[in-house]
Amino acid sequence: MSNISGNLKYLRKKKGHTQQQFADAMEIKRSLIGAYEEDRAEPKYDLLKKIAEYFDLTIDEFINESINDSWKPKPKSQGSNLRVLSISVDQNDNENIELVPVKASAGYLNGFSDPQYIQDLPKFQLPLPALRQGTFRAFEIMGDSMLPIQPGSVIIGEYMDNWGDVKTGETYVIISKNEGVVYKRAGNRFKENKELKLISDNKVYDPYSIDADDILEIWRAKAYISTTLPDPTPEPTIETLSSMMAQMQKSISQLNKN
Repeated sequence: MSNISGNLKYLRKKKGHTQQQFADAMEIKRSLIGAYEEDRAEPKYDLLKKIAEYFDLTIDEFINESINDSWKPKPKSQGSNLRVLSISVDQNDNENIELVPVKASAGYLNGFSDPQYIQDLPKFQLPLPALRQGTFRAFEIMGDSMLPIQPGSVIIGEYMDNWGDVKTGETYVIISKNEGVVYKRAGNRFKENKELKLISDNKVYDPYSIDADDILEIWRAKAYISTTLPDPTPEPTIETLSSMMAQMQKSISQLNKN
């Protein structure tokens, strides 16, 4: 259970704000502040982020720390501890792999930090050695931007707590407020307050960048599931054979020169 209600009441009073004054600062109704402080409701992600920033806290601190006069903030590490991940477990207390279908992608942006939403997602287990250590989630992808991985494939990603571990050239499922759920290749390492460049394997699509503040989650791709089997390698044509011969002649000529 989070500490939102107690922390909000303490921090609001420490600022010297009435509920109405704080509601005006957050541009919401005063009744919502009352509901949050009485633990009758919890703010959605965007408001949660706004409140945490208002009090110069991370979302993780605001939700999970018990903030009072003796509380001291922990040193902040770049790209890490951005929030606490909601997970589900089976009857043996083993973490499930929750599936986020394409139809649920929009809802995931609002519900990814809601334990009840995560609990209601389809879930499964895979007895693979590569998926034994860590927290994993599966995302159905659409579009042909990452061919040869086909539309409708499911990418299984490992949750990244420290975004500073993002490596150039590796593939990730990126959850962001503006782009939603996308599967792309990282074009640069993650740096706080900087942009993250995303590259498609299908060169028809141009690379683009998203702001660090726009990112909600990053999952490192570990495996994928597809019901589309690869086509057989086509028989070589006259054109491809001619191209191969020309390349071989070019390579032989270069070797002779050396």
